[in-house]
Amino acid sequence: MARVTVEDCIDKVENRFELVLMAGHRARMIASGSSITVDRDNDKNPVVALREIAETSLSPEDLKEDLIHALQKHVEVDEPEAETVPALNPPTEASGADQPGDVQFDRMTEEDLLRGLEGLVPPVETDDEAE
Repeated sequence: MARVTVEDCIDKVENRFELVLMAGHRARMIASGSSITVDRDNDKNPVVALREIAETSLSPEDLKEDLIHALQKHVEVDEPEAETVPALNPPTEASGADQPGDVQFDRMTEEDLLRGLEGLVPPVETDDEAE
């Protein structure tokens, strides 16, 4: 890389590793068609990216956030937490079933269930009934 350009960037981005990551990300953005904010002067994309960072035409914080967002594979979405519903306690034999809030279930035999289902099916019309 151009040494003068790197030295100019160190006061903007103190960590050289972060500087390389951000400049590389910006160079890839330029290669994919992003507009540049400084004159190209026949420089390659990494040098143009370093010059943009040195001249603060791009905010290093914004570039860092864009880099982080580009590297994320799973973006967390803040969703409201599910409300906890207290579990219903089954009635005990000692408490009795007359207390308010107790749940009562009807017990049905298999024959009663079949008779009820047969009542739901409409009867089939015969030729005698159709006339």
